[in-house]
Amino acid sequence: MNAITTRSLTHRFGKSTVLDNLNLKVPAGSIYGLVGPNGAGKTTTLRLLAGLLEPSYGEIRINELRLSLFRQEAQRQIGYMPDFFGVYDDLLVWEYLDFFARCYKLSPQQRQRVTHELLELVDLVEKRYDPIQTLSRGMRQRLCLAHALVHDPKILLLDEPASGLDPRARVEMRALLLELRHMGKTLLVSSHILGELGEMCDGLAILDCGRLVACGPLNEIRQNVNPLRCLEIRFLSDISQITKLLKQHQQVNEILSDRQTDRLEIRFSGGDDSLADLIEMLVQRNVRLISVREIENGIEETFLTMTRGESL
Repeated sequence: MNAITTRSLTHRFGKSTVLDNLNLKVPAGSIYGLVGPNGAGKTTTLRLLAGLLEPSYGEIRINELRLSLFRQEAQRQIGYMPDFFGVYDDLLVWEYLDFFARCYKLSPQQRQRVTHELLELVDLVEKRYDPIQTLSRGMRQRLCLAHALVHDPKILLLDEPASGLDPRARVEMRALLLELRHMGKTLLVSSHILGELGEMCDGLAILDCGRLVACGPLNEIRQNVNPLRCLEIRFLSDISQITKLLKQHQQVNEILSDRQTDRLEIRFSGGDDSLADLIEMLVQRNVRLISVREIENGIEETFLTMTRGESL
């Protein structure tokens, strides 16, 4: 089941098309990364999904509810955390969450319980009675995430949740997002920190010039970008010997030499059985192997391959 589905979603500002025919599917219970160059349409996509913008054309479904027909019910299932958010500096931390809980018409007992549970979740219990203006940026980010969770939404739309955070705060935010997935939430996360998305995302949606150029599990996208496997071979034998043997193998498409003389990178078109045969052949030819490991295409390489960063 998909938590988010769009069909031919298009948005225009005047004569400029910001989002063009977006067909997006985000499976329920997953973390999906939304990436693209500046101006690719990421923030516009999130605002459309949150019901804050009206599409020029197309359809949005939130857990199979058509947003245009069941707006209030669909929006109740969404928690949205924008890139730039405002907080009321003169409020205490618990008052901030209590205020938004009141907006969702929670009872006093519910507000007290929800406020405590969310402060525990985002690790701000000790800051409960502190003015918001005294919080660090990382603490404010976590508080605003708690704000998006006040009404217990099934889907979270997060626009650059780790923006401006130091390394420790980014680690804490990543752990929090993984915990939310463990709780059964679906997360669509826009971010420029591609390495961290690769570590936690189940899938990826790549936007370029307002168009969706790839969407699906990260491994499938990597495979489509480069179907050849990249292998690193470390050895103690003479480099000319192993290079000669590798060139004779039909499924070794390319050999890349490292500056060091004890390793090579190869582009390999075979499956696991063929790789096992290659290793067996090298050992039989008295090549002293240290290790053979597969190097996955990084998310940054995939991103750069599939995007141009041009305007529509």
